[in-house]
Amino acid sequence: MSTKAPILAGSVSAITGTAASTGVVLAAMKGLGATNGQVLSVVFVSTAIFGLLSIVLSLRFKMPISIVWSTPGAALLVAAGTLNLGFPVAVGSFIISGVLLTLTGLWPALGKLVTSIPKPIASAMLAGVIFSFCVAPFQSITKNPWVILPALLVWLVLYRFATIWAAPAAIAVMGVMIAFTIPITATDFSLIPHLEFTMPEFSLAGFISISLPLYLVTMASQNIPGIAIMKSFDYEVPFKPLMLSTGMATVLSAPFGGFAYNHAAITAALNANDHAHPDRSKRYLASVYGGYVYLALALVVVPFIAIVLNVPSTLILAMAGIALFGTITSAVTSATEEAELRLPAVVTFLIGASGFAIWGVGAAFWALLTGVLIWQVLKKRA
Repeated sequence: MSTKAPILAGSVSAITGTAASTGVVLAAMKGLGATNGQVLSVVFVSTAIFGLLSIVLSLRFKMPISIVWSTPGAALLVAAGTLNLGFPVAVGSFIISGVLLTLTGLWPALGKLVTSIPKPIASAMLAGVIFSFCVAPFQSITKNPWVILPALLVWLVLYRFATIWAAPAAIAVMGVMIAFTIPITATDFSLIPHLEFTMPEFSLAGFISISLPLYLVTMASQNIPGIAIMKSFDYEVPFKPLMLSTGMATVLSAPFGGFAYNHAAITAALNANDHAHPDRSKRYLASVYGGYVYLALALVVVPFIAIVLNVPSTLILAMAGIALFGTITSAVTSATEEAELRLPAVVTFLIGASGFAIWGVGAAFWALLTGVLIWQVLKKRA
């Protein structure tokens, strides 16, 4: 049993994590203006890289280190797509975000600056920018009831009895119902892994609207909680190697669509608890096996994504919304847990949910800026 447990834990974490977040990534990349070929490149290069990083870091430090893409970051990118900056600008912004992650490893003060932003305000920003996508499934019910309602029912039942499978199973049900009820003609179909280079472009609007919010969300919603979860299992994640490896991997893969790699948060617990292995010194094997599963998924996922890309965009957004139910629940809970920060957090949420942009800068930045300013004003008055 102990031999099979790491394989099972690693496989479950890799498959559920990928299935639950891929819909969000697809919606983000299409919203940013990526072509179908560029989207296929994003999925292939990202899945392969966090598979490799999970294997190398887990073997090097003998602890279950699980590297994934930033699902909250992808949700933020969906909102950034409304700015119409273009995919080359998005790629340039991914590179800068990767540089910031790398600098966090080299310059710990930058990480401390990020952690100085109150978690309720950062969570409220995240909840605000993904709000419109979380309501997308309910907005689609009238047009596609036989696709949405079965998925929501499956999500609810599994959330009650097997929470970790709720989002992946609901998305799978949506896929089956789409196949039976909506005619789809696959284009750009490919059976082999696909890499496509995009020449990056850099702009101030891209830095403020994409690079900075993506970095902050990746740190506040993924790396910091992920490291804290590992600490609860008595694992001290090596911060500097983690930030350097994920940051440099983001920079190098960004021209092919890689947008942000980080330590897993929720799925990290699957590989770190006693179900992964009764001997905690051997639980790192779960992340190693999970890394092999990621590599296998990178090789076989392209044809499935090629078909999904031809699904109506409203249904892709609905898939993303269901996948984000757990994220927005955690974000709203965190945003309102401290009474003295409740007003700044609520205003942050409202601005983030509004979706407005000024000078080409999206709502995520203005939401965070306003929330911090209100927090500072109220703190000084107190």
